[in-house]
This record gives sequence, structure tokens and C-alpha cells, in this order.
Amino acid sequence: MTRLTGTVLRLTVYVGENDTWHHRPLYSEIVHRAHAAGLAGASVFRGVEGFGASSVVHTSRLLSLSEDLPVAVVVVDTEERVRAFLPELDGLVGEGLVLLDRCEVVRHARRDDGTGATDRTGGAPR
Repeated sequence: MTRLTGTVLRLTVYVGENDTWHHRPLYSEIVHRAHAAGLAGASVFRGVEGFGASSVVHTSRLLSLSEDLPVAVVVVDTEERVRAFLPELDGLVGEGLVLLDRCEVVRHARRDDGTGATDRTGGAPR
């Protein structure tokens, strides 16, 4: 994987956590396709409350009738690679929101010790 520097594109896809693609969570399908496409990184963030085009408020509060919480899949890579990935989403995202933002990479580092563990106090491997 090449290290990202400078201006990149951030792709954010908002879907519901109950949205599926062939009996698999849609957010998971997007992440796995982004990985297969060789993109620099993807993360999924689950919202605690929100609403979208349907105007139905989805919440995790105990007495709520609706729990299809919002999920954001965030992918970052060069503009060329992210734009090349967009056609993958055409067949996946029927309902949802797809955003593109230009961002500047300030730091892009990987864990170096092979264990996945780092010292969060100083950034040095344990």
C-alpha cells in the first residue's frame, strides 16, 4: 500500500444498518469491495440517531420503535482511485447518500511491529 500525501478524496456513503446486499450488510459489502479495489482505507461508523430522505428519525433509545440506525462508510484515497470506484456503488446503493469531499492528508502511517499494537502515548510500537 502506498502512503497517501497531499490532497485526497474522501468518499462517504450513508446507508441504514439494516440495508443488505445478497443477505450481507451493505456497509460490509462496500468495505470489502473497496479493499478488493485496492483503496487506501475504509471505515464504518454507526450513528446513534439520525434521519434521511424518508424523514423518519432512527434512534438507539430504548423506547424507540425504529432502530435502523444510520451508518457511514468512509473511504479515502487519491481522486483518481476513488472516482474509479464510484461505479461499484451504482449497483449497491439504492437508497442512501453518497458524498465526495476533498481533504488534505496530514499523516498516513501504518503500524510497524506486525502485531497491530502501538503505544498510544507516544506513537512508538510497544
